[in-house]
Amino acid sequence: MNNIADLGSAITQTGFSGDGYVLQRTLKASIGCAGVGLHSGQKIRITLHPAPADHGIVFRRTDLDDQPLFPARYDGVIDTRLCTCLGDAARGIKIGTIEHLMAALAGTRIDNVLIDIDADEVPVMDGSSAPFNFLIDCVGIEELDAPRQVIEVLKPVEVEYNGCTARVEPANGFEIDFEIDFASKAIANQRMSVKFDDGVFVADIARARTFGFLHEVEAMRSAGLARGGSLDNAVVLSGDEVMNEEGLRYEDEFVRHKILDALGDLYTAGNQLQGKVTAYKSGHHVNNLLLQALLADEDAYRVVPLTKAALRGVSEPMLATA
Repeated sequence: MNNIADLGSAITQTGFSGDGYVLQRTLKASIGCAGVGLHSGQKIRITLHPAPADHGIVFRRTDLDDQPLFPARYDGVIDTRLCTCLGDAARGIKIGTIEHLMAALAGTRIDNVLIDIDADEVPVMDGSSAPFNFLIDCVGIEELDAPRQVIEVLKPVEVEYNGCTARVEPANGFEIDFEIDFASKAIANQRMSVKFDDGVFVADIARARTFGFLHEVEAMRSAGLARGGSLDNAVVLSGDEVMNEEGLRYEDEFVRHKILDALGDLYTAGNQLQGKVTAYKSGHHVNNLLLQALLADEDAYRVVPLTKAALRGVSEPMLATA
């Protein structure tokens, strides 16, 4: 299944005592929620369960007889056209729209969780990661007796697709610098750089909602998609106008959501990246291409335990918009 060695066993933990290392994390208890699927419109239930060290993020389709497991891995992604979708293409099994939940887990440094789901997509909730962060807050986080591992980027890697680019390069900590450019005056050109540290994701990114244009929504519905989409779970634009009565949660909510998506997509590397990602008009497909390119080059990365000293060495969060 994997193109690279199992990241969970990529380092030797001889005599590990926990001193000096940032520990892996999971949930203290199971918790679930229900919502509608963005594309199917059907009611879906998910339940997050605690998992042991080196388990990773794994989805389980409980509505199927054999309850197949799907690790949230870049090499298990089968579709990126409207979301990031895991699955088994040969069997026609998928789990779509995983990115908002993955971002919530990445943003709170949850390494291990088993996610039961009874349909083929994660419920969209309000279009952001905030509802999933609420679930995590409700049960709390438990540290495990194993060091957290990160993928340290050793040299720059860049991909390009149809004028969209994404690049990752060595850096302390993890940072995403994202730029978008739309013809709509409601969005126009927005750029933001976020250096992730504890609390930054929840405070500044998690509440940013997915967005789309009215004419696109109508076209998708004609194709049998976006049946669950509404003003309750997305920012919808008609030309240069935001249709949602309550307006935006942030003036630059659009680029913040693109950062949210990128964070979730990049967490399918199997571990958090340690490096700086710079993206221009990137989306789910280009985010996945970047992971494929990085992890195909054994000279471009290494898997290392995250030390407390390295974590303390990360500078204070930087937010800049333009």
